[in-house]
Amino acid sequence: MPAYNEERSVAAVVTRAREAGYDVCVVDDGSADRTAQEAAMAGADVVRLPLNLGVGGALRCGFRRALDGGYDVVVQVDADGQHDPGRVAALLETMVASGADIVVGSRFAEGSEHFDVTGGRRFAMRVLARRVSRAAGQPLTDVTSGFRAIRRPLLDDFADDYPVEYLGDTVEALVLAAARGAVIAERPVGMSQREHGTGSAGVLASIWYIVRVLAAIELMHGRRRRQPPALPSDHGGKP
Repeated sequence: MPAYNEERSVAAVVTRAREAGYDVCVVDDGSADRTAQEAAMAGADVVRLPLNLGVGGALRCGFRRALDGGYDVVVQVDADGQHDPGRVAALLETMVASGADIVVGSRFAEGSEHFDVTGGRRFAMRVLARRVSRAAGQPLTDVTSGFRAIRRPLLDDFADDYPVEYLGDTVEALVLAAARGAVIAERPVGMSQREHGTGSAGVLASIWYIVRVLAAIELMHGRRRRQPPALPSDHGGKP
């Protein structure tokens, strides 16, 4: 659970996840508030970063912590209340049923609950989804969703090398997974809007990042012509 200045919501999310039976690691990404203390009091294992690395850097630290702790499966959950820990089981069920290496909780797949998105943002999401679907060789509906389950050996790869730019931790990560031969699946879910605070990027910054991500996808997709060996999928683990 990457968290940056989420003192108002992180404890509730940690509590719900623990009540659902999961161990929780919160990576405090250089917060200037009481995020780390609130998470620890709620029962999370807390990793405190001395400076802000961004979501991708925080996730990579969390992946390494999970591997050091002997876990084979992790589930990314936002600390702002958008992701319901009660739906983690659905992602894990899909992982087992499909044999996927990564399962994305989709706000837009058939069967998902309504999620209100403004026109410009929805258009950008569709553009990114179409491009990532082409790179992955399969239809994907919600490539910017940060609610996802990941298992080894893809988890090992992400712990070693994970995109750190905005949208890289979601969009580029899927392209990297596809390039490694990972099996990708989606599970329709419902999500809430942020309970507190605002997003990490403004309109202009978001446009720039989308352009950068599309360019990065083109470069990565070009390198996929040299296909790497596929990831083995006969492994299990505990979240």
